[in-house]
Amino acid sequence: MKNLIAGLCLVLVMSPVALAQQAGASGGEPVKSEKRAKAKKPLTEKQLAHQQKMKDCSRKAADQKLKGPDRRQFMRTCLKG
Repeated sequence: MKNLIAGLCLVLVMSPVALAQQAGASGGEPVKSEKRAKAKKPLTEKQLAHQQKMKDCSRKAADQKLKGPDRRQFMRTCLKG
């Protein structure tokens, strides 16, 4: 009886995985991540500037070899200033 229940649970858990693989591999309808990638809007100047600031602050933190809470604190102050 335990084996039967375990088998049924395994089938229920694996069926969405199998269906997702079939949908993505069939070449028919694109998966959700592909839909999102096509629907993305171009970034604004403000967003691009923020991304560049994040990269710069991250590079400075890496140069200082900061990790954990020290890195978080450094990033907060760097991004504010």
